[in-house]
Amino acid sequence: EYKPTCVSVGNPHSVIFMDSVRDLDLDKIGPAFENHEFFPERVNTEFVRVIDRKNVEMRVFERGSGETLACGTGGTAVTVACVLNGYTDNEITVHLLGGDLSYKWDEETNHVIMTGPAAYICEGEL
Repeated sequence: EYKPTCVSVGNPHSVIFMDSVRDLDLDKIGPAFENHEFFPERVNTEFVRVIDRKNVEMRVFERGSGETLACGTGGTAVTVACVLNGYTDNEITVHLLGGDLSYKWDEETNHVIMTGPAAYICEGEL
């Protein structure tokens, strides 16, 4: 049985573990989490399927933005929540709609290292 887990990584996250995240209607259920009375300043919510000890699939509903393709702090919160609950090792790949990110939590230093691709997407002038 999975345990929902709240983690702060400088911003609040509610990590919800599920058997499947693909068919969730996040536009419908996301606001219920974001605006729940437990979270007076609102919360980011990660919906997570544990694939195995090294891989999880995640969808995220970010407070004030809705569903996004990726979330660095969300993946960090998921990594910590997975390890705390014994679901995964401390080094995992988080599979997001926008691509894969690798995370490693060093429990001794309490640092989480995120690794992933970077791409130039636009140029602007303000």
